[in-house]
Amino acid sequence: MTLPFPSREWVGAYGAAINASESYRPEIGIAEPVGIWLDLDRGTCRAAKLVSQTEAEQAPFVITGDYSQWKRVIRKELGPIAGIMQRKLALKGSLPIVVRFVKSAEELVQAATQVPTKFLDE
Repeated sequence: MTLPFPSREWVGAYGAAINASESYRPEIGIAEPVGIWLDLDRGTCRAAKLVSQTEAEQAPFVITGDYSQWKRVIRKELGPIAGIMQRKLALKGSLPIVVRFVKSAEELVQAATQVPTKFLDE
């Protein structure tokens, strides 16, 4: 059966086709949004843990982004400050404070590149 375009029926069928598409939104194995909590103090990481989105949102500084953007950050294809400025990453917290510590942000990314990483979508 063919549906007239544009029509309510066509749009409804289109939405169903998007939801049925395996390749539109590939599953990478993360069921719920998560955060990485870093307790940083004067050049020391006192704690690093995987937390729920709710717990992550309690931090004074939160940088959020899609999996693909974080993958680019870890691969050093996107700097965290540039990502915030380009709105590829979002910041909750004081941007002037984050900008003041650009070198620290770069070093945190450098440390992430030292971790042997297998991305879930590869």
